[in-house]
Amino acid sequence: MEWNRLLAHRRSIRKFKAEPVREEVIERLLEAALTAPSSHNSRSTRLLVVDDAALIARMAEMRDSGSAFMAGAPLAIVVLGDTAKTDLWQVNGAIAATMLQLEAVAQGMASCWVQIAGRPRVKSAPEGEQAADYLRTFLPIPEGCEPLCAIALGYSDFQPAPLPPSDDWARVIRLNR
Repeated sequence: MEWNRLLAHRRSIRKFKAEPVREEVIERLLEAALTAPSSHNSRSTRLLVVDDAALIARMAEMRDSGSAFMAGAPLAIVVLGDTAKTDLWQVNGAIAATMLQLEAVAQGMASCWVQIAGRPRVKSAPEGEQAADYLRTFLPIPEGCEPLCAIALGYSDFQPAPLPPSDDWARVIRLNR
């Protein structure tokens, strides 16, 4: 797919068909994420692949806001950071997650980012149980790794409306040469 078209088609989709994702497609997604640049080539990002519907449904309960839709996704990839490798693990993970989402579009898929790091399970109780701690109760998150986000993936069962007009260029500060 042409680069500009790929960027235009990347949208946050929260409704997926029940169709499973083939193993060769999962491998392409993982390869894209693993090729992401990282600070000082630290390669601090780890990826946890979940394609079990029951586990994804449990993951959907990690937060009371913004994660419930995951229950309908046939695939979720948790992006983790090895905190011993670098203090920039969140930045590295975000780059890898973005590469993964762009590859999903190239594969004819849809995705949506669900933030984990720094998010409580209950929005009104920010000091209570954290989403990451909840996930650790049933996912094999390696010691020394912190979850950044989960990317819900699948084939879209939703046709989004076109994006509303926006003056995106107003967000650019350009110095004259």
